[in-house]
Amino acid sequence: MSEGTMQRRAERDQVAQRAKRLHRVLVCAAAVPVMLIATGCSSDSGSGGDSGSGSANSGKGADSGASASASAAPTVQAAAYKSLPDSCGVLSSKTLKSLVPEASKSGKKGTSEAGTRGSCSWSSLDNNGVKGSQFRWLNVSLLRFESDTSRGTGEAQAQKYYTQQIQDAQSVAGAKNTKSQAVAGTGDTATLVRYDLKKKEGSFKQQTVVTRVENVVVTVDYNGAGLAGDKAPSADSLAKLAEQAAKEAVGAVSAANGEGGAANPAPSESASGSKAPSKNSPSPSASKSASKSASPSKSAAKTS
Repeated sequence: MSEGTMQRRAERDQVAQRAKRLHRVLVCAAAVPVMLIATGCSSDSGSGGDSGSGSANSGKGADSGASASASAAPTVQAAAYKSLPDSCGVLSSKTLKSLVPEASKSGKKGTSEAGTRGSCSWSSLDNNGVKGSQFRWLNVSLLRFESDTSRGTGEAQAQKYYTQQIQDAQSVAGAKNTKSQAVAGTGDTATLVRYDLKKKEGSFKQQTVVTRVENVVVTVDYNGAGLAGDKAPSADSLAKLAEQAAKEAVGAVSAANGEGGAANPAPSESASGSKAPSKNSPSPSASKSASKSASPSKSAAKTS
C-alpha cells in the first residue's frame, strides 16, 4: 500500500471519528429538553396532586352543600294548640241557664273529630201559653288547624277560616239590618255579626260571634224569637250573651291546652301532649264543609 493511500485512509478515519463525536453531542443536546419536559411533567403531576386534593375538598364542599340543602328543607312553625275541649262542656251551667234556660244542660253533640273539630247545640222554648213563648237556639263549634308545609301554619289557616266565617254570616239569604262589629277581650281577634231574619214562626234575632285564638276558630251562633204573639227579644241583650259565651268557650280551649283562664275547664277531647295527626287536619275549605252545622245560615235554619 502506497503512502498516499495510507494517508487518505487515516484522514477518512479521523473524519469518521469527528462525525461520531458530533453525533453524540447532538444526541445529548436533544436529550436535555426531553429531561426538562419530563421534569416539568413531574412538577405538573405534583400540582395535579394538589389539584386532586382540591377536587377532594371540592367534593367535601359539595357534600356540605348537600347537607345544608337537606337541612334547609321547607319547615313550618308548629301549631300552638294541640287539642280541643269537649264541645258540649265549654260553657258553664250558669251561662247555659242565661242563654237557653229551658234547654238540656248536656246539649246535642254534632259532627266531631277528637282534637280537630267539635260542635254542640242547645234549644230552649219557654212556653207561656196564651201569652206566647220565647224561643232560643245556641250552637258552639270548635275547629283546630294543624300546621302543614303545603298549607302553612295552623294560625294562618285559622285566620283564613275566621275571615270566611264572618263573610258567610254577613251574606245569609233573607237577612235584614246586618251589622258587624269587633269584639274586644275575646281570643286573638273576634267579630260579632248580627241581623234579623223573618220566618213564618216569627222574627228571629241572629247573633254570630266568630273568634280566633291561636290556631283554633270558635263560632257561637245564637238566636231568639218571640213566638205566638210574644214580643221579640232585645238584639242587644242577645248579642251580649253571645259574646259572653264566645269568651267562655275560648277560655275552655286555652284551659284544654294547659293555659289558665277558663271559667269552666272542660275535659279535652284529645290529650294535650299527644301529636295531632296532620293528615287528619282540615284545610280551610274542608273545615268549612265539615262545620256547616255551625254556619249562620244553618243556625237560622235550625229555628224553622
